[in-house]
Amino acid sequence: MAHFAKINNTNTVTEVIVSEQDFINSGKVGDSFLWIQTSYNESFRKNYAGNGYTYDKTRDAFIPPKPYGSWILIEDTCLWEAPIAHPADGKIYKWNETNYQSDNTTGWEEV
Repeated sequence: MAHFAKINNTNTVTEVIVSEQDFINSGKVGDSFLWIQTSYNESFRKNYAGNGYTYDKTRDAFIPPKPYGSWILIEDTCLWEAPIAHPADGKIYKWNETNYQSDNTTGWEEV
């Protein structure tokens, strides 16, 4: 058994199932070319697919939705990262896009 992600015409994941390749190829779940195998342990295609993720054919990777407009895609992992490093002081923080957009220096705020 393997995990497969169904993509739509914009390469957005709409469904993830566990199946045999033969079942995907049978056409019982639609056109087989719409189903891309994903790896639960992320051994290929960078990230395990989830609903709303995008499949990037060039990178051969599943990319999660961008959480904030200012965040940057890291090529090695195909994950989004804040433009300012998360504070490493052991406190709990959340990202505040409004603060970042107003001064481009402050984005993390303590919870």
